[in-house]
Amino acid sequence: MSDTTERSRPEPSGPGGKDTSEGGTRKTSTARRGGGDPGTRGRTTIADGVVEKIAGLAAREVVGVHAMGSGLSRTFGAVRDRVPGGNKSAVARGVKAEVGEVQTALDLEIVVDYGVSIGDVARAVRENVIAAVERMTGLEVVEVNIAVSDVKLPDEEEDEPEHRLQ
Repeated sequence: MSDTTERSRPEPSGPGGKDTSEGGTRKTSTARRGGGDPGTRGRTTIADGVVEKIAGLAAREVVGVHAMGSGLSRTFGAVRDRVPGGNKSAVARGVKAEVGEVQTALDLEIVVDYGVSIGDVARAVRENVIAAVERMTGLEVVEVNIAVSDVKLPDEEEDEPEHRLQ
C-alpha cells in the first residue's frame, strides 16, 4: 500500500517548466518500508499430508462412503495405528495427494455402502473434497481420481478380524 501526500508548491512538469497539474497541487506516492502488505511477504508451503487429511475428512462426510482405503490398507493401517510413531494418520488413509506450488491432484480409494449409486457418491465426494481443499489451502484442485475398492454389505462384520502372529 502507498501513502498519498499533497504538496502545496507545484513542481515544473510540463513543457517550458510550467505546472500541468490542476489547482497547483500535485499528488505523489511514497512507498512504505518493508515492501508493502505484510500478508504478501514470504512463502507458504503446504505438505502433502495436510491436503490428504483435509481430503480424507471431506470424503468421509459424504453419505454412502463407508470407509477409505482397500481392505489390505485398512488392515495395515489398524496395525500401524497401534504402533507408536506410525507414520500415516487414519484420517488420510486411502488418500494420496500430489501438491505443487498452486495446484494439487488427489487419488482416493473408497469403500461404499451397498445400495448407493456409486456414480452419485463419487460425484458428491469430488465436490466435497474440492470445496474443502480449495477453501482451506487456496490450492487449485486439478483432479480427484476415485477408485471404489469394495462394497460394504449389510451382513458383513464391521471390523476386520484380528490376525494373530503364530
